[in-house]
Amino acid sequence: MASGGFGRLSTGMAKPSAGLLPYRVLGGKLEVLLVHPGGPFWAGRDEGAWSLSKGEIDEAEDPLAAARREFTEETGFVAEGEFLPLGSIRQKSGKIVAAWAVEMTADPARLRSNLFPLEWPPKSGTMKEFPEVDRAGWFPLDEARRKLLPAQLPFIERLAELAPGRRARESS
Repeated sequence: MASGGFGRLSTGMAKPSAGLLPYRVLGGKLEVLLVHPGGPFWAGRDEGAWSLSKGEIDEAEDPLAAARREFTEETGFVAEGEFLPLGSIRQKSGKIVAAWAVEMTADPARLRSNLFPLEWPPKSGTMKEFPEVDRAGWFPLDEARRKLLPAQLPFIERLAELAPGRRARESS
């Protein structure tokens, strides 16, 4: 199954989401590509604020297809290759997020994110557009663990177990 065995995810609460965790090996070390949410609420936050590129799964959409679509919408990059299922987690909001890892290269300086409208400042009646993702970066696993939203940390741990040759990379 293309969706890595997740089928349709349903929480009965929030629409489920799907995301990608790109990884690469640089200098013998495993690194992951994380994204920082755009908009004024996240502008001053760093550690514990970064995320996988993810978004809601459309009705009858395959979760892996949704993850790939969202990744392209949020970063401008196209993910291709072997997708390793990382399972799913439940965030504090109750939302279920399924994720896949994929080995790839991407230059964060070439990020092109879609925009979303927001009334800003609040109650001003003025609508402004903000990028859904304002930046991306490659991080070694130790740093990624500090940057990532705490609820998404299991994805890093699962990737560390699945990535080919991880023991050699982790010990170097």
